[in-house]
Amino acid sequence: MKKKTQPDYRKIYQDIITLKYPEKKELCNGILSKAKLTLLDIIQLNDLIFSPVNEDKKHRSYDESSILEILTFQKKYSYSNKKTAAHFRVSRNTIAKWKKNYIMLSQ
Repeated sequence: MKKKTQPDYRKIYQDIITLKYPEKKELCNGILSKAKLTLLDIIQLNDLIFSPVNEDKKHRSYDESSILEILTFQKKYSYSNKKTAAHFRVSRNTIAKWKKNYIMLSQ
């Protein structure tokens, strides 16, 4: 059975910063210096480097740990689905679906 491999996002973003956006190196060093990059870190890096205005949100995918992190954030700050969705720039229906699926699984 083949092991799934992920792209080396740290190397990809370091190359992008070095070659095209050297002025944004200081902004991104904090995230790139982490031991392990999460999906939310990658989205944050993408937002720091590129303009979030032209971002196509249809093709984003979230892993289970990122979804649980978002739901934990929502619970910690007592955010509504609408406010959480605006913060993470996802649909409020997506937040509701995640809550339905992941909170029921944890009970």
